[in-house]
Amino acid sequence: MGKDNKRALITGINGQDGSYLCELLLAKGYEVTGILKRNSVAENQTARIPDEVFSKIKLFYADMLDMSSLVRVLQEVNPHEIYNLAAQSHVRISFDMPIYTTHSIATGTLNLLEAMRIVCPKAKFYQASSSEMFGNNIDEDGFQRETTPMTPVSPYGCAKVYAYNICRNYRNAYGLFISNGILFNHESPRRGTNFVTNKVVKEAVKIKLHISDELKLGNLDASRDWGHAKDYVHAMWLMLQHTEADDFVCSTGVSHTVQDLVEYVFTKLNLDWKNYVKQDKKFFRSEELEFLKGDCSKAQKVLNWKHEYTFETMLDEMIEYWLNYYNKENK
Repeated sequence: MGKDNKRALITGINGQDGSYLCELLLAKGYEVTGILKRNSVAENQTARIPDEVFSKIKLFYADMLDMSSLVRVLQEVNPHEIYNLAAQSHVRISFDMPIYTTHSIATGTLNLLEAMRIVCPKAKFYQASSSEMFGNNIDEDGFQRETTPMTPVSPYGCAKVYAYNICRNYRNAYGLFISNGILFNHESPRRGTNFVTNKVVKEAVKIKLHISDELKLGNLDASRDWGHAKDYVHAMWLMLQHTEADDFVCSTGVSHTVQDLVEYVFTKLNLDWKNYVKQDKKFFRSEELEFLKGDCSKAQKVLNWKHEYTFETMLDEMIEYWLNYYNKENK
């Protein structure tokens, strides 16, 4: 890499979004550095990062709750762009671990902002905000957008609202380039299998291949605006190429229920979902978020962003992945 290459730092590089963003930035000629949190099972640390990508990036151990470690990494890397994707990201689990979730998102984001302000204030900063911040607020036309009031209904959503607002505060108070991406649900074969999309696809494939015979789910009526992670990491990058820092909703503008998701996947596999799906109270949230549908017209107009995947093509890719995975395993 030459000295003129842009340098990017990604927290949460080993997650779904981080791994796709890493590939995108490398393709654009960036020097990419990632932050990993120490894990007792080293093999799990980089499982989502393909081997051909792994050799092209730098990795540092640091913790979002240890500001000194973040300062050390920023001093070493001196990045042009910082993408903050690290967090305890499972909404249902945030009810079981509210304090850790809040620290990892709220305090972690503040630590990274303060480290940037001290070490590299000219860097551009992307914050992974979330549609969960809106709670059950919906504008009169049935959409959520940048101006929709935020009244979250989970510890995860509450922590994300703090992180969103502290980013806006640092942007205004210190003149830093900080953009919030208010991303609606986005999935892929790399999504954790405790998230409903990949859980449904993986278990349906296992049922099809006679490896399993049952799928337990929570609220089938919850409705979400689901897109593909590849489209959404492209939006992250576009936000930091824009001339001004701002906040943008990224979504598909179409909402589907969990039952829609189940029906599509099982039908694709020539299965009747009603024979296999059972509802289990333990998968319900303590307070439900019923409906999400985003208006991304601002991102489309200002950033010239658009999503390539549909709900169906996203799920088709995930089905193909798990069919290939289990067919290889059984050979």
